[in-house]
Amino acid sequence: MTSLLITGGAGFVGSALALRFKAAHPAARVIVLDNLKRRGSELNLPRLRQAGVEFVHGDIRNQEDFDALPAVEVIVEASAEPSVMAGLTSAPDYLVNTNLLGTINCLNYARRHGAAFVFLSTSRVYPINQIERIALTEGPTRFEVAAEQPMPGMSAAGLAESFPLEGYRSLYGATKLCSEYLIQEYHHFYGLQTIINRCGVLAGPWQMGKVDQGVVVLWVARHFWQQGLGYIGFGGTGKQVRDVLHVDDLYDLLELQLADLPKHNGQTYNVGGGRPGSVSLQELTALCQEITGHTVPIHSEAETRPADIALYLTDNSRVTAATGWVPRRPVRQLVQEVHEWLRTHEADLKPILGS
Repeated sequence: MTSLLITGGAGFVGSALALRFKAAHPAARVIVLDNLKRRGSELNLPRLRQAGVEFVHGDIRNQEDFDALPAVEVIVEASAEPSVMAGLTSAPDYLVNTNLLGTINCLNYARRHGAAFVFLSTSRVYPINQIERIALTEGPTRFEVAAEQPMPGMSAAGLAESFPLEGYRSLYGATKLCSEYLIQEYHHFYGLQTIINRCGVLAGPWQMGKVDQGVVVLWVARHFWQQGLGYIGFGGTGKQVRDVLHVDDLYDLLELQLADLPKHNGQTYNVGGGRPGSVSLQELTALCQEITGHTVPIHSEAETRPADIALYLTDNSRVTAATGWVPRRPVRQLVQEVHEWLRTHEADLKPILGS
């Protein structure tokens, strides 16, 4: 691979992938496109520049911004309005224009240049109403998947790609699923080489975590600066569970996929931390207390917010069978790395994460 474009490339995921790609392929031309809307993304620009990654200030919503871009072999579509709450309390225009119309502009660029297209989708394509039917049990610190399971595509390992898709899923999830369907059409009718990775929670240093997106980094940051938190919904006990994937584990998978594109062409994979990489809020609190040495006040709200779910675990069986890939970086390591990043860059990060 000699050339790569990453959209959303100054954001957390995009910049992490760009830096890893450039380090692994020094001779390759790596270009990132970003509108710098997400606060904190500007902090990645010196890192990208120093590594030899080319930055283009542009917006995937604008077709004209693609006209000035050179041809590349691969485009990784990592741009998104990633908030699950987006459009629920405000107009959905930016969400739809970025996550759906933006994808179309990316697809047309890939088609024009014959580039392979890797789409970073989301576990949020799976419907809330179906996830709510998963049988759960309640343990001391977390919800668990029940042994007797009424849902197809669901097991102790988590949700598989065969999990039902009929229902509602948040406007964010809907735009990503619509994009997936368009990608499949471009693959079939235009012969575009495509890979869709449905990512669970992604985390790591340089993520500007918020309540509705980037909860692991937010949790560590609140402990680091000794600020309050809340267990919201599901009885207010903090037993809701997510699996978490270190962004470097995602990069490792992309390397395997791009090294054998014909094998993965047209495939859709669930990609997440899996059961071994899962954590409840209560368990994450204990980790943060241990690693930061701080205990913060945590209030409880029993009422569950719209679009929230009690548990999500990724069944990686399909992608592991196809590539041999499994996540290698546990949640503890992730929390330690985020804590060290906060310590090292405290002055720059406090206005963003500590305010």
